[in-house]
Amino acid sequence: MKHLKLIRRIAASLFFVPILLSFLDFTGKLPEQLHVLIHLQWMPSLLTLSFGSLLFLVLLSLVLGRLYCSVICPLGVMQDIASWKSTWFPTRKRKRYSYAKPRNFLRYSILTLTVITFFSGSSLLVMILDPYSIFGRLTTQLFRPLVIAANNLLVVPLSHIGIYSLYKVEQLPFVPLMFTISIIFFIAVAVMSWFWGRMYCNTICPVGTFLGIFSKFSLFKIEIEQSSCTQCSACETKCKSQCIDSQAMTVDDSRCVSCFNCLSVCKKGGVKYAFRYAKNQVNKKTVAFSEKTDLHKRTFLMTSGAVLVGAVTAKTRVIQGAQDSYLTRKPIMPPGAFDAAHFHQHCTGCQLCVAKCPMQVLKPAALQYGWLGIMQPHLAFSTHVYCNYECTVCTDICPTAALKPLTVTQKKVAQIGVAKFRKNICIVFSENKDCGACSEHCPTQAVHMIPFQNGLTIPEVTEDLCIGCGGCESICPVTPRQAIYVEGLGVQAVAKKPSEAKKFEKKIEDFGF
Repeated sequence: MKHLKLIRRIAASLFFVPILLSFLDFTGKLPEQLHVLIHLQWMPSLLTLSFGSLLFLVLLSLVLGRLYCSVICPLGVMQDIASWKSTWFPTRKRKRYSYAKPRNFLRYSILTLTVITFFSGSSLLVMILDPYSIFGRLTTQLFRPLVIAANNLLVVPLSHIGIYSLYKVEQLPFVPLMFTISIIFFIAVAVMSWFWGRMYCNTICPVGTFLGIFSKFSLFKIEIEQSSCTQCSACETKCKSQCIDSQAMTVDDSRCVSCFNCLSVCKKGGVKYAFRYAKNQVNKKTVAFSEKTDLHKRTFLMTSGAVLVGAVTAKTRVIQGAQDSYLTRKPIMPPGAFDAAHFHQHCTGCQLCVAKCPMQVLKPAALQYGWLGIMQPHLAFSTHVYCNYECTVCTDICPTAALKPLTVTQKKVAQIGVAKFRKNICIVFSENKDCGACSEHCPTQAVHMIPFQNGLTIPEVTEDLCIGCGGCESICPVTPRQAIYVEGLGVQAVAKKPSEAKKFEKKIEDFGF
């Protein structure tokens, strides 16, 4: 029994380290097979309706309890690390945890509200509270910049001694709102973990609350053997979920995350990880506790069931309304989003695509999508930064199916936006100078040159050929507002292939700058 804690820590490391590296890796050399661990996260599995992953996670919870929270969830492991670090300080060594009553009303209210808003067409609460997505944002916005900065500091001294394995790397675009949100969540989760262990998991996290329902019926659970227990409270002080009441000799199964810390401190063997249905009799206090908890569960299930009937009925209408209002805005969704309704409901803003984009054209949104789309990725073109014509990285690694997979062939005709031309500020028109940068950098012939005056040619856009890659916008020499730019589409389309376009006779010999 006492080895379970060590086994759990090893298993947690095998999940945590690869997931952490998936967000920190800026070299692109991390094996793609490691991304499968991200697809075992609860919310990505649910959003993609990955029945294999969902079945595994449900069975895991029904057999072993909330082991997901202690082993698979990266934010859960990060909380354990913060809690462990707090013991390094003398004031935390003297007094650890104590039993706390469950905040069931708050827990189930947050879960119910999250479910209602999701089925109403908004993933805002899912995006804000999902533990995997929070971890992704913290890693991408706070930890990754530090790793890149350390890498860049080592480049020069290492090159002086003949080591060239490191090279200078550009930082991800800085988004003040995204950074601020990440800082707030980091401080909040760190403080809760430092002083109250798994408070976030057992009070706020909708995934933790949902899994707590399953854990009430798990085959194995932590239990106190009353004949051996001396009520010394050693197990209670080590319980980071604050779910062990040593005086009542009970364990709140809905909050226990199966960390097994309590097993290793009980010298009398009074705390066990045992088969739930091995005994036919339980003490009256346990029965009373269980009945009280079951009442909360029944209330929650009846309430959420009633509201979901209306929510599901209204889902199509709400999503359609969201899509119609979206068309008044022009942010550019990543390839594979297909339409605004699908993208906004499935994207949790985990920032994995932002971290993995080789061109760094993806950027977390501030208010480009409105309040309901903060932290979700959009394309932001800048000098020499555009969406690579043959790149499908973001669609390949998206764990929530917000971006559906595209082949290279499909990507080449995936129309995520349309180029618009401001003739009055183009240097051909305003300065009477020759240019053709936008046409030269257009991979689909959507931007081409037509005769203008004095032997000059000026750009023209064939919209049904344009895929919105931003190659034209990223190279336009006009500043601060480019003469040619890309507007996003609320519903992405399929562009015509370049071979279907008419042939343009004019050839550009050179740039005019």
